[in-house]
Amino acid sequence: MRKSDLFAVVILSGFLLSACVSTTTGTPKPEADAADASELNYQLGARYYQNGKYELARDRLLLAIELRPKMAVAHTTLGMTYEALDNLRLATESYENAVRVAPRDFDVQNAYAVFLCRQRDFDGARRYFEKAADHPENDNAERTLTNAGLCMAQKPDSAEAERLFRAALDRRATYGEALLQMCLLKYREEEFMSARAFLQRLMSSSPSTAGILLLAAEIEGKLGNERGREDYVNRLLREFPESPEARRALSSG
Repeated sequence: MRKSDLFAVVILSGFLLSACVSTTTGTPKPEADAADASELNYQLGARYYQNGKYELARDRLLLAIELRPKMAVAHTTLGMTYEALDNLRLATESYENAVRVAPRDFDVQNAYAVFLCRQRDFDGARRYFEKAADHPENDNAERTLTNAGLCMAQKPDSAEAERLFRAALDRRATYGEALLQMCLLKYREEEFMSARAFLQRLMSSSPSTAGILLLAAEIEGKLGNERGREDYVNRLLREFPESPEARRALSSG
């Protein structure tokens, strides 16, 4: 299993070991040494993970945790590393350790939710997504709720997915991913008027891509609006003539 598209480890841009020493003892405090060493090992482990060197990442992350057992981000990254190594038992243990040492950290909750969704524990994933979204310091709650909706769509539970997408839009009415997912959900349910309404909201708040224009053309076709379909196809051919979507539109007539 490879890295999730829903969660990425944030690696700090640099790590500087402090050159300061105590004026009373003349040597660094052991606690400070351990904190510095754990942080350095975490960052090395995270970099190894990002570069696909999972065994090296595991070793560094284990050392970081040995030095600082309550370092939640190291537990989470270790969980991702064990996933990449196809060791789901130890991955589960690592994610659970992260939640245990940081039960109110919304990034940890979000990471655990993503993991649970990948393991098809959809209800457990939803609970942790919603915990993360409800955290007062989560400034991207609309993204968290949209991820929760995508997870429930995999279950599949369309009603719950829609509830979560709408909750995301309650947080930010112009959030593009939630608008797109609502459009796609309504399209699958053959509620084409609703699909059009959500897509129009999306197109009014963000630039249109080739995929969006093709989807708009298909929705107009489903609604029997041939003129509208042709307008979107012509725009697609004009703005994105070399795109796969343009070739698809041409091949479908």
